[in-house]
Amino acid sequence: MRIGLTPVILADQAAFLTRWAAYLEERCGVAVRFVARESYQPVLDLLLTQRVDAAWICGYPFVLHERDLSLLAVPSWADEPLYRSYLIRSRRLAPDIQGWHDLRDRVLAYSDPLSNSGWLVAQAQLSRAGLSAGDLRRSFFAHGHRNVAEAVAAGLAHAGSIDGYVWETMRLQGMGATDDTDVVWRSEEFGFPPLVTLRQPSHARVDALREALFAMPRNPEGRALLEALNLDGFVPGDASLFNSIRLQAMQIPDSGVQG
Repeated sequence: MRIGLTPVILADQAAFLTRWAAYLEERCGVAVRFVARESYQPVLDLLLTQRVDAAWICGYPFVLHERDLSLLAVPSWADEPLYRSYLIRSRRLAPDIQGWHDLRDRVLAYSDPLSNSGWLVAQAQLSRAGLSAGDLRRSFFAHGHRNVAEAVAAGLAHAGSIDGYVWETMRLQGMGATDDTDVVWRSEEFGFPPLVTLRQPSHARVDALREALFAMPRNPEGRALLEALNLDGFVPGDASLFNSIRLQAMQIPDSGVQG
């Protein structure tokens, strides 16, 4: 069984994914392999062409392809399957930034063109602040939320649009980038990036994967893996969790989400 995902936050990603795969193999009764790609689009392509059985994506691509996808499980963080998007600033380069309205003629780092918190939210907030892409000095995709934090911390960008769960987890794990950045804005809550499968008749191995994920908090090794990810567990979730992303995308030209 193959599971697609973008790079996880952990510095020891390879070792962690090896442990998690072994844990799931024992409970699913089949070999498990994680297939990592640098951004959401390649992961989504793997799933839509049936080269992986499941994928950990973002709520935005789930909404984009909802007719083709089914929720497998939604991570729970701080006891809820929800998270917020953050705007962070460089403490050294831009201590005056207080919000989106201060980004005129500044450099803004995004994480991924298919990320809700790392792109979609930024487009909505820039518009509300009366700014467009042309009002920025420059913007760029840092290819991952951790990279956004590190780019802002290093002074490659004045500010960055980032997944709040990622920033908080980096802070919890003592990653230096959070020492050099400040959170200046937090969004409303959104459905946490889900694990999904293709919308088709359920398969026994997928059902086994779902149950293995749900049972992780009840197992010592499962709890250790969750603790490394700074998660409480996985829950069934519901498509309504992503309504706020859907409504936001509908207000952004060229988002691909129709009313």
